[in-house]
Amino acid sequence: MIASHELSVLQFAPIYQERVWGGRNLERLYGRHLPEAGPPYGESWEICDREEAQSVVTAGPLQGWSLHDLWTQARNEVFGFAYAGHSSPRFPLLIKILDAQEDLSMQVHPDDASAAGVGGEAKSEAWYVTHTQPGATLYAGMRPGTTSEIFRQAMVEGSVAEHALSLKVAPGDCLAVPGGTLHAIGAGVVIFEIQQNSDTTYRVFDWNRLGLDGKPRALHQEEAMKVLHFDAEPPDLQKPQGGRLLDWPYFKIDRWEMTKFEGRSVIGRSRFKIGAVVDGEISWRKGNTMKAGDFFLVPACLGDEQRQFKCTSARATLLWISL
Repeated sequence: MIASHELSVLQFAPIYQERVWGGRNLERLYGRHLPEAGPPYGESWEICDREEAQSVVTAGPLQGWSLHDLWTQARNEVFGFAYAGHSSPRFPLLIKILDAQEDLSMQVHPDDASAAGVGGEAKSEAWYVTHTQPGATLYAGMRPGTTSEIFRQAMVEGSVAEHALSLKVAPGDCLAVPGGTLHAIGAGVVIFEIQQNSDTTYRVFDWNRLGLDGKPRALHQEEAMKVLHFDAEPPDLQKPQGGRLLDWPYFKIDRWEMTKFEGRSVIGRSRFKIGAVVDGEISWRKGNTMKAGDFFLVPACLGDEQRQFKCTSARATLLWISL
């Protein structure tokens, strides 16, 4: 148990991941101090409760607590009584920043129905685009008429990309990608990714490149064929309904667009919210500030004073993520 007076807005240490398709935008855009000067870093895991990777609180009375500690030992106070009986043994979301300087592999994740059959974890995800280079593209879904037989032959020929649908994107676009969908993030895109807590990925095509070890990365084509949806409606960019960008069974995303000195309060006491600063700067309680690329958790039991946020730059954009 944690006393409510011990709680405040929580921030966590990011977990950086080297990726062959990554770059150094985490430094350039968000002022991050990456672990090494040379390698490409493609991912920063911001909110993570996995056995192999744990988000850890960076300051305050709960400094050193992991996200798993909070989920298992202080769930009611931090996340809210609404999740007291939640079935997941780990916090059910994984939130990242992805820096794609090259095309990611063409890949698929299992959905809830197919995950157990392939020994993987279900993963539906959403991408919020924060920065793009000209002509930036996301791939999601298959071209009409692509059957499993056609696709299997395309994997043999190395022509999978010809059967993928593509979308031109710009900052502020949001795309929901259900499990079972063929997809890839194109070169020149930085996104905030919100997903089910899973690290199961089945690659079907990797652009004939070598990994960081100088060898081709493994493909998982047989597993992919078991989870791909060939008859699903392809994803399209989300059309906001007021401030809500996405209302999914897995998670919800809301967006605030604020102007200088504008203040707002996070409503919904008794339930947590995760905030992500897309651009600009905001402050909360006694001048604490957060800037673009910062992620934080507003515990369920916080009082009204600690739920107030103010824009301290010319403008600011925030995402709010909840279950």
